[in-house]
Amino acid sequence: MYHEIQQQKRKGKQPSQIASFLGMDTRTTKKYLAMTEQEFDAYQQKLEQRSKRLAPYEDFVHRRLSDCLDASSAQVHDWLKECYPDFEVVSIKTVYNFVLYVRGKYKLPKVFDNRQYTAVQELPYGVQAQVDFGEYNMTDSEDHRKKVYFFAMVLHIISK
Repeated sequence: MYHEIQQQKRKGKQPSQIASFLGMDTRTTKKYLAMTEQEFDAYQQKLEQRSKRLAPYEDFVHRRLSDCLDASSAQVHDWLKECYPDFEVVSIKTVYNFVLYVRGKYKLPKVFDNRQYTAVQELPYGVQAQVDFGEYNMTDSEDHRKKVYFFAMVLHIISK
């Protein structure tokens, strides 16, 4: 990464262009541009040795991800809160980064289950219905936000 950034700089590209080309944040690119190679190596070693806040839960997360490869970090967060009543309050981004770390360490790729659907044959009235689910953020009389979950159903009625 460091060498690629430096190579792009030698080609005359600006930090924002380098960041866009490599798909990284401009501030990170500028930080790496300001480092020498030795400083970058020391920085990388420091990152590898840094302890993780969720390290005590690594075995649990590993087992759950092994059983359910398509689990999201939000699901893992919910599982941690359900199974560990004393689980500390952490940001969802912390859980997301930890899940990425566990997936990389144990080579557990995220499996995307593509939803398969096809058009169904038109059925006679009174035999079918369509249901859609949704959520909406509402405010009450005291301007507190509350998420409301709902579903809407359309019934096809037989008319004679």
